[in-house]
Amino acid sequence: MQASRKRTIDGREIKAVVFDAYGTLYDVQSVEGAVEAAFPGRGSLITAIWRMKQLEYSWLVTLMERYEDFWSITLRSLEYTLRSLDLSAGGQLLEDVAASYLDLKPYDDVLECLGRLAPRQRVILSNGSPAMLSTLAAKSGLDTALDHILSVDEKRAFKPAPAAYMRVEEELGVSRGQVAFISSNGFDICGAKSFGFTVIRVARTIADNPRVPLTGTGLDERFFFSLMRGKAETLDNAADITVHSLAEIPDLLTSRKADG
Repeated sequence: MQASRKRTIDGREIKAVVFDAYGTLYDVQSVEGAVEAAFPGRGSLITAIWRMKQLEYSWLVTLMERYEDFWSITLRSLEYTLRSLDLSAGGQLLEDVAASYLDLKPYDDVLECLGRLAPRQRVILSNGSPAMLSTLAAKSGLDTALDHILSVDEKRAFKPAPAAYMRVEEELGVSRGQVAFISSNGFDICGAKSFGFTVIRVARTIADNPRVPLTGTGLDERFFFSLMRGKAETLDNAADITVHSLAEIPDLLTSRKADG
């Protein structure tokens, strides 16, 4: 009888592969076209500030225990960004620009990775609200390649709060040691590693490329954003493995031991 094989990383049996959504599966910079159309010449700057403030607000409301869902946070952070740049947007324009977060573009390596990981559980755990995530997955076609789409909304706490990561154990019925968690976001990597997941960092930001040019007035906005949000953090919760493409991940889950 042929021995059954377990997929492992460093001796841990992996039963579920859990992905961050924003910045890992989906390119948050892909909103820039819609932003540029609404505010010509400011698209890159608004996109960078908006995303940074979106994350900052998610941490603030969690720490203050004054939870608002991610759609509300997305609107508020966009409003902050426009006001800070002395730009105005009526209610409908604000909603229309914010809606670009419902139509983010997946990275080119996503579908190959998800396809090769089957039949292992393929899961999203995201700060996004349930409505945001279901719309995004349906529009991008990833809904058919995922087994579960989990929002932190039920916990009323955003990542990297431990309660947010608890959704995985509770929903999937696996222990944290049986989860491979994949993210490109430094704060998320720290939180997931601290929680006890096996963590894979996808180093896909332009800050990992030292040849990225500067603009004539200083750091390019995208480069600055990736320096602030895409680099590995210097806290004591580093990723277990770093890759440069999601396409590398299925090969990491190799059969290293057999039983039976």
